[in-house]
Amino acid sequence: MIVILNSRVGEDSPETRTILEYLRAKPGITPKIHQVVGTQQVLTEIYLVGDTSILDKREIENLSGVKRVVRVSRSYAVLGRHAGDSRSYGFNYNGVTFDQDSLNIFAGLCAVDTPEHVEQMLKAVSRAGMVCTRMGAYKPRTNPYSFQGHGANCLPWVFELAGKHGIKVIAMEITHENHIEEINTALEQAGNPTGVMLQVGTRNTQNFELLKQCGRQGRHPVLLKRGFGITLEESLNAAEYLASEGNRKVVFCLRGMKTNMGDPHRNFVDFSHVPVIKRMTHMPVCIDPSHSVGTRDGSPDRLLDSFHVTAQGVIAGANMVLVDFHPNPPTALVDGPQALVLEELEFFLEDIRIARNAYLERNALARKFHEANPGPA
Repeated sequence: MIVILNSRVGEDSPETRTILEYLRAKPGITPKIHQVVGTQQVLTEIYLVGDTSILDKREIENLSGVKRVVRVSRSYAVLGRHAGDSRSYGFNYNGVTFDQDSLNIFAGLCAVDTPEHVEQMLKAVSRAGMVCTRMGAYKPRTNPYSFQGHGANCLPWVFELAGKHGIKVIAMEITHENHIEEINTALEQAGNPTGVMLQVGTRNTQNFELLKQCGRQGRHPVLLKRGFGITLEESLNAAEYLASEGNRKVVFCLRGMKTNMGDPHRNFVDFSHVPVIKRMTHMPVCIDPSHSVGTRDGSPDRLLDSFHVTAQGVIAGANMVLVDFHPNPPTALVDGPQALVLEELEFFLEDIRIARNAYLERNALARKFHEANPGPA
């Protein structure tokens, strides 16, 4: 059960203290406060753990300061969109808004290799008017002899170059809790020129101790990739580990499922789940066309498969695109065969614009229809 307080009622207000005293007096009920940091205001919610079936919903709603009470209908209580809960919220990080209405493009290097390539990439991103990128410093690999990333050694110059080119958010995968501290140290030593979105890769989707650490730190948002061999429900519960530890700044990423039914693509593309996740949770949804397709193959229409699946995800309402580019893919140390080249960036962004406009037009058409035909959605 979730007790939603009025916007004027803060965590330390007299009304909140009175509500908590009332709830703590109920046998077997443990209340836990969560702050919902939206783009315009901070809201306070109280999550009730225990047998809430014994509680009188109307009695709680009559308490001063309570806006309404929602009964939890999903196991991922904090991030889930529950029955009768039509609220929509996201978060703002370093001047960039992430919610279920926005769209942010993170084009960059799957793995950082040289300062020259990083600067070329960031110049191209900045010239295209974008403020987000991806830069892989830590790379978990299937083969222990494959390149594992430059790690903390590259962070100082990556962050310095990001600040130089006006990059506000870098998506950066981590594989160990120590990497969070290394990132924080490097950011502070560089004067905090940019921000980092911690990325938990598909291999670590069920690394629960890492998820807890990402949840306990409140500084950075987290991009959680769907586990490639588990159900969607299991991946959403993995995201709940982040929120249960206090970090609700979570973006959920679809990156394809591990199955040969997706051949000849690297993974079975699952972007039809974009609207499903938006229906089931409050999380913004990211798509990763590079790791879904895994090649630069194209069709007779002269569009690469990665362009096609990106458009499919965007026209379904995706809020973020994580995509591999590289100034010289043959020399890339990780996933060069799937990387787009810098000359394709403008083309790629224009193709996304077309798909995004189609989504917005479809959305407006749906609203018009339902206004004229009120009833079940």
